[in-house]
Amino acid sequence: MITAIYPGTFDPVTLGHLDIIRRVSRIFDRLVVSVVMNIEKTPLFDVGERIDLIRKTVAELPNVEVTSSAGLLADLAEQYESPVVIKGLRNHIDYEYETTMAAFNKRLNPGLETFFIAAKLEYTYVSSRAVRQLAAYGADLSAYVPKAVADEIAKKILSGR
Repeated sequence: MITAIYPGTFDPVTLGHLDIIRRVSRIFDRLVVSVVMNIEKTPLFDVGERIDLIRKTVAELPNVEVTSSAGLLADLAEQYESPVVIKGLRNHIDYEYETTMAAFNKRLNPGLETFFIAAKLEYTYVSSRAVRQLAAYGADLSAYVPKAVADEIAKKILSGR
């Protein structure tokens, strides 16, 4: 059984992320969506909230599980038999960053392979950062995130976080 690991901050999970999740879940036996912590980012949602939001949006996908990790991806992968890493690519900037990270992961865990999946055209410009910025100005988020996520963002913004 091949386990795909899709790591990311997912703050918040977007329709682009969900598209990658759905597509990958049809290819691999098992998909582990891992919410990772990035010390360079100030999140809108805490890790538990992000896990809950992703679980709500992927509930219909039986081979998808959602977890979190605070350590290195190469170490997380060692917990699974025959793991591969999934990275969605929106553009050349993502490609450059993710190929560098894949090289580090390969060096740390030589058996780990990384698969790159191109974003669908309608999601190539969607990022969690842009969603957070739009939300701060009260923009309609329906083209970027699921309704349940948009509702939670609105609650956060209205409550002042």
